[in-house]
Amino acid sequence: MSRVHQPVLLEEAIAALMVSTDGTYVDGTFGRGGHSARILEALSPRGSLLALDQDPEAAAVAEQFVQQDARFAFQAVNFCALADCVAPASLQGVLLDLGVSSPQLDDPERGFSFSHDGPLDMRMNPDTGESAATWLAHVDEAELAGILKEFGEERFARRIAAAIVAARNEVPIERTGQLAEIVAAANPKWEQHKHPATRSFQAIRLQVNGELDALRSVLSASVTALAPGGRLVVISFHSLEDRIVKRFIRDAARGQYVPPGVPIQHEAQRGALRPIGKAVMPSEKEIAQNPRSRSAVMRIAERLA
Repeated sequence: MSRVHQPVLLEEAIAALMVSTDGTYVDGTFGRGGHSARILEALSPRGSLLALDQDPEAAAVAEQFVQQDARFAFQAVNFCALADCVAPASLQGVLLDLGVSSPQLDDPERGFSFSHDGPLDMRMNPDTGESAATWLAHVDEAELAGILKEFGEERFARRIAAAIVAARNEVPIERTGQLAEIVAAANPKWEQHKHPATRSFQAIRLQVNGELDALRSVLSASVTALAPGGRLVVISFHSLEDRIVKRFIRDAARGQYVPPGVPIQHEAQRGALRPIGKAVMPSEKEIAQNPRSRSAVMRIAERLA
């Protein structure tokens, strides 16, 4: 049974995002509407919110918002399509809450979690692309090991990849429980308080959905879409995503690199973003109420003129 999704860092995110109650905002990861509902509460009658999400179940929830609030609009797309959805310099804020929502994790039919056995799917949009089962059926062992190491930061990537390939040669890997058992048996050193398949499931999910490339794309598109003074607010849930966000903001703040001695106007060297404060983490109270928030990191940047 799926539980209601608890938005992480809700009040902190809204406080960082809302530079004007009359503005136009994008919630790039609508999910089940937790952040969107709070943004709409903060908006004036002149403000507006566009939400994006590729999950068909999210689209069904968003339809209720559309019917109830004229300031709200929704597009059923991956957030990497942001540039196609809004005009340049038209937004006062972009919010991205990365990763998988609780309803997605808790629904065995979606195949995101090893906690409950279900079809090995893992697609954010089950209507497009390859499922995790299909991808695992043909991926080369060396490529699989590389994905597990890079996307899952898995120490035993080669050993696990070899075990998966050996297992699929005997019988197709089509269930989450099946994959979790294979990975657990191949992992020689289990981390305390962490299932041995955690990193592998993360890596495969990121690969199946192309999440890191989509993140890089939406970060770049956000800079173009934000008006001067607009805010980019990103909540990440593991170090790989957070490093991408941190480095993107850092590089955008530095501006264009120009080799020494090359004549260029000062304006061309100015950065496009300004970091706002330090990384924000959930409070001990929030972690106690919602244990899944414990790994969250929120970063904020402001669009410069």
